[in-house]
Amino acid sequence: MSLLANIVIGIVALLHVYFLVLEMFFWTKPLGLKTFKRTQAQADDTKVLAANQGLYNGFLAAGLLWGLSLGAAGFSIKVFFLLCVLVAGVYGAATVGKKIFYVQALPAAVGLALSLL
Repeated sequence: MSLLANIVIGIVALLHVYFLVLEMFFWTKPLGLKTFKRTQAQADDTKVLAANQGLYNGFLAAGLLWGLSLGAAGFSIKVFFLLCVLVAGVYGAATVGKKIFYVQALPAAVGLALSLL
């Protein structure tokens, strides 16, 4: 697997760590309100759901970092978690907003393509 693929996978993992922090800890704070275009009342009402979503993003990051830590032996793990991120990003783009495609699905697709080359 190329160094470039691993760099992109690392970026995807870091993005998901950021999503975890944003959704679990900043959902009801000014950064979360601005990022997700929610009112304080909406954010307060959905705080538990957002934290759960953030936790799942953390699992995606953990899987990618696990795959990276194994080097070449982690190829299948990286591909699996990139596919999970890609599916989640496409679903999010279709159900929530198109921006999710560019922020989540596209980086995963690039990492996957580079991994498979």
